[in-house]
Amino acid sequence: MTPFAGMTKQHLAIIFGLVILLSGCKVGPNYVRPQVTAPSAYRGGDNSAISSSTPDSLGDQDWAKVFQEPELQELIWTALQNNYDVRIAAKRVLEQEAQLRITRSQQFPSVSIGGTGIGADLPGTLGSGLPTGATTAGSFNLSAGWNPDFWGLYRRQTEAARAQLLAQTWAQRAVRMTLVEQVASAYFQLRALDTQLEIAKETLKTRHESVELTKTLESGGSVPLSDLRQAEELEYTASAQIPQIEQQIQQQENALRLLLGQDPGPVAHNDANALNPPPQDLPVGLPSRLLERRPDILQAEQQLVAANAQIGVARAQFFPQLSISASAGVGGDSLSSIFDPEGKLIYGIGSLAQPIFEGGRLRGQLQFSERQKEEMILNYQKTISTAFRDVSNALIAVNKQRAAREQEEKLVIAARDAAQLARTRYQGGATSYLEVLTTDTNLFAAQLNMVNTQEGEALSLVQLYSALGGGWQ
Repeated sequence: MTPFAGMTKQHLAIIFGLVILLSGCKVGPNYVRPQVTAPSAYRGGDNSAISSSTPDSLGDQDWAKVFQEPELQELIWTALQNNYDVRIAAKRVLEQEAQLRITRSQQFPSVSIGGTGIGADLPGTLGSGLPTGATTAGSFNLSAGWNPDFWGLYRRQTEAARAQLLAQTWAQRAVRMTLVEQVASAYFQLRALDTQLEIAKETLKTRHESVELTKTLESGGSVPLSDLRQAEELEYTASAQIPQIEQQIQQQENALRLLLGQDPGPVAHNDANALNPPPQDLPVGLPSRLLERRPDILQAEQQLVAANAQIGVARAQFFPQLSISASAGVGGDSLSSIFDPEGKLIYGIGSLAQPIFEGGRLRGQLQFSERQKEEMILNYQKTISTAFRDVSNALIAVNKQRAAREQEEKLVIAARDAAQLARTRYQGGATSYLEVLTTDTNLFAAQLNMVNTQEGEALSLVQLYSALGGGWQ
């Protein structure tokens, strides 16, 4: 007699209904997003170069519309296709998808099918007592097992796994956003080095001509030997700068090639407009929308969702767990009787386990899950604060780098006039070569510093775009 013998269909229906009803229960807290207060405006956005009166944001724009240099666009596109970190992040998403399928499978019954068969031809032996002739026997069975999810243990695990999948997806997008920022920054730094190299070469050419002129004057007795040595000092200072800048250019190319997923080598960087000032009136949008745009914030929230679900997993461990298994099969001692209904066998087994003493393990797991959630709440809040700080710093950089670049341009104009006046005065005998050395040195330094501020202004646009959550689309 089977364990379910004597039960009517009504009894079975009631039991099945109770199982379904209990399986709809989930212990543990449902996720509620923590309250976060966004600032009413970004610090550093009170400038004519920034527009905060519109909900539109620079972060909503595609990177190809923000970085319009064809060379840079090609580099970013290549990096997004080939970069190792982007490809690794994509594989991690696929891994998490597989993990979700594994975790979710625990909610469903498992079914297996099997059978055995034997056939033999046993010739009789005198006195052996063994049967003679052909013998066949076999069986066919179907078995199933199910652990009803009364307390939501498996569903909470699936909820956590799904949140981890979403977190990994947002992490992948954060990698893409960071990659766009890195490639654009590396390209602008490369163009700045190119400009500095041009300045160094042009300065070297001018100083070499000055050395030749001073050498002629010194040989004729018009100027002392010290003037020639000072002129040579200027020439060697400029010539020493060239190999140092060339070294930085080649190393920067190698760094950029790594971002492209390529071996060390040259990179195209000839766009003459790369260091042009960024456009005015950059839109930053509303601070509250930053919470919906930054992938690192959305990743941190999904990690919090997963930690919250793990509390339900830990609490479900305190309740009894029911396991149900059933099996049915047919068999016989001959081929014709294997599928004979008279040879069928059906049975079911149910077991119920209730934890009584675990040495504090279950309570420790619950406390661990609760502390993890508290940690993830703080991590979520910190990520949001960091995002607002990044935007504020980028806005400040946009404003101050623009002002610094404008002043450096004026300084270069003044230093160039001072250097020309000093050479004229020197050639007229009104001053010593020391004044020429000083003004020429100041001009060279001012020109290099002006390029640094142009680079800084270009990088501030990159930082603002990334801080606003742009670049991952």
